[in-house]
Amino acid sequence: MGALRRAALALAALLGVSSAVVEVHVATDSVVSVEGQPAVLPAWYTSHSSKTPYVIWMLERNTDRFQILAYIGGVVKVGETDLKPRVGFLYPVLIRNVSLLINATREQDSGQYTCSVNVEDDSTSTTSVGVINLNVLVPPAVPTCQLHGSAVVGANVTLSCSSKKGKPSPLYQWQREPPTPQVFFPPTQDLARGTLKLTNLSLEMSGVYVCRAENQAGSKNCSIVLEVHSTSTKAVIAGAVLGSLGALATIIFFAQKVVGYRRKKRDSQEEGANEIKEDALAPKTPSWARSPASDTMSKTSTLSSIAGTREKPYVARPPSDTASILTTTGSYRGPPPRGGGRPPNLSPPAVNGTPQRRQDPAAPLGSLPPSSLARAGAVPVMVPAQSRAGSLV
Repeated sequence: MGALRRAALALAALLGVSSAVVEVHVATDSVVSVEGQPAVLPAWYTSHSSKTPYVIWMLERNTDRFQILAYIGGVVKVGETDLKPRVGFLYPVLIRNVSLLINATREQDSGQYTCSVNVEDDSTSTTSVGVINLNVLVPPAVPTCQLHGSAVVGANVTLSCSSKKGKPSPLYQWQREPPTPQVFFPPTQDLARGTLKLTNLSLEMSGVYVCRAENQAGSKNCSIVLEVHSTSTKAVIAGAVLGSLGALATIIFFAQKVVGYRRKKRDSQEEGANEIKEDALAPKTPSWARSPASDTMSKTSTLSSIAGTREKPYVARPPSDTASILTTTGSYRGPPPRGGGRPPNLSPPAVNGTPQRRQDPAAPLGSLPPSSLARAGAVPVMVPAQSRAGSLV
């Protein structure tokens, strides 16, 4: 106080103000405000003089001291500080009320405020100073609730609650909401740290837990839902995922087997069809059947050769003196065989009592049946008779 008084006297001397009997009064030495709300620092002065006073408000904060507001020569002057747009006199100075008004207070507005008043042309040389401390409180920010641990039957968990802002530091209170309300006390919960320990969990301990962060400026809440399970939810989820993956792998395996079996079966069928097509060769037509009918003797010799190989060995017969004619049905018509032959109408003798099949006497031995000749592509032709000497007749 002595230093402030000496500063006020020095200021008065610099301004050329004569000493005056004046006294500053304050309604309280401490004012508490909540951040965002206005704050009033009440002060007034008394003096025997009716002259205009000199009023100066100073702020000391964190060892720094600076002027925030002044009334000199009937003019209000605001200092260049962060308070400039929010500070002023609450009433006109001429009515001797010099109270300070701060709008929308902030936490950094907290500090020691000093008001010095001096009145000109008074008979004494005294200056009065009033001091008021301002404390701006900050309500807690909305806290954050968290669960630490696995909420299964028989396990232990910890609920935590913390607020990033608050002046003074808030205290935390946990409670469980209806229909089963419950209030917790130390050592189960830590009021300063905001933790709540729950041990040996049971299904009945499930519910909504609310944390309230509170200080002199206000309070804010957060909540968390605790669900106690009989088994670990993580294990159930992991088992379900593994089971799904196993089932999917099994389905893919059997699908590949079925597709492979069908593909193998189809390939086998295609190979069998290709083999049959490769083995089945078209019948070949004898070369003599495509050649022109210019060589009659060649055709006859070829037919005789084919007949000899397919039916039985060729039996030589004596040449006939009379010409034979090959009919269109493929049989030979000519004279009856010479001596020793059976009459044409006689049946062959029976062998061991079994009658034998009668052979057409007109068909020579070793010849092909007409149907075989027709299938072989034979063409009926006139064959000239040969003499015994082999010459054509």
